[in-house]
Amino acid sequence: MTTVDPRTELLNLFPTDTSTDSDGMLQVGGCRLDDLATEYGTPTIVVDEDALRNRARDYLNAFRSRWPLADVAFASKSFPCTAVQRVMVEEGLHLDVAGGGEIVTALKAGADPARLVLHGNAKTDEELQLAVDNGLGLVVVDNFDDIDRLERLVPAGRQQGCLVRVIPGIEAETHASQATGHAGSKFGLMPDDAREAIARIERSSKMHLFGVHTHVGSQLLNVEQLAAAVAPIAALGTFEVYDLGGGLGSRYTYAEHAPSLDAYAEAMVEQATALLPAGSRIIVEPGRSMVAASACTLYRVTTVKRGQIVHVAVDGGMGDNLDVALTGQRFEATIANRVGGGETVTVVGRHCESGDVLVDGVPLQSPAVGDLLAVPVTGAYCYTMSNQYNGARRVPVVFVSGGTSRLVVRRDTWADLLSRDV
Repeated sequence: MTTVDPRTELLNLFPTDTSTDSDGMLQVGGCRLDDLATEYGTPTIVVDEDALRNRARDYLNAFRSRWPLADVAFASKSFPCTAVQRVMVEEGLHLDVAGGGEIVTALKAGADPARLVLHGNAKTDEELQLAVDNGLGLVVVDNFDDIDRLERLVPAGRQQGCLVRVIPGIEAETHASQATGHAGSKFGLMPDDAREAIARIERSSKMHLFGVHTHVGSQLLNVEQLAAAVAPIAALGTFEVYDLGGGLGSRYTYAEHAPSLDAYAEAMVEQATALLPAGSRIIVEPGRSMVAASACTLYRVTTVKRGQIVHVAVDGGMGDNLDVALTGQRFEATIANRVGGGETVTVVGRHCESGDVLVDGVPLQSPAVGDLLAVPVTGAYCYTMSNQYNGARRVPVVFVSGGTSRLVVRRDTWADLLSRDV
């Protein structure tokens, strides 16, 4: 029986270019985490830029090698940071944007508006006007009100490219808050309604129907469930574009085993080959599986309280990682210069909520006040849902590569907390 070294298992959760220095301190992208803490403070989200770029390239290659007319649209909502969007644009990806704010950051990142795909179940006039004015390539129609608004907002003589979002009727094996493809979902239209929406758009002089879109859910570890969504949209007819959504899960813990990118691409393209027109264009929209493993978050231990449970409190928490409280997602953690193993503790945040738990039941080696704590796999949705609860200052984002670091999002200041007061 093969024994797996817990230290190696833990390192495997960090970005690919992670190692330990001679004194045991973790290094990401060639940068020591204690040096990063000294320069940028804590908490800080550290992104391995090379890992991010390589993942984008791997995604494009995995799909285009199997289906040449494939595009990859990064789901910006998973890490809606201008610098991350810019990396995706530079690597040749399209961008999936959910709302006006992500349109604005995508444009600042240098994205070609024609390569943006706008999503949203409750798009406002303002957001659709922003899309129309900037020439966004595709608006995903989620409801009949989207059609009414576009009929009113698109100027005469122009047509807005559209896809119709279809509910595939699949019960996703994921947390309830991350399931989107079931009957009763707030996203998209059931097939009969989708047919009506398709007919309305085809009759419109203000819209051009390119095709259909579907999505099963997020953090899915079963590629067959994702591939099963192809059949319901194939049944709606022949189109130029079939957007197959995203949803591939990531490995957050020792117990989780996410499918490989090749396994995912193979399953999706196998279904596409069997059911879709050979000359059609397919789009996939990875978010979590694109960025989660490229980052870790660095904290400072502020308190160690020993009692019935050993509570190790840090200077962040649900203000920079709401995923635990919202979806129950488990993370792992380590003392940055004593990697793996140790006594079982509960890592808690600084916020005035009993639910502000970062990791429940994690081994840490002799945790003490002042230690640096590193949590891997924080590239998805942590920055997205960062907040100012209890007056917390939102965390910075630092890119590392080849032993150098650069700040791409600064930390909030105390003045920022007051800046919206009138």
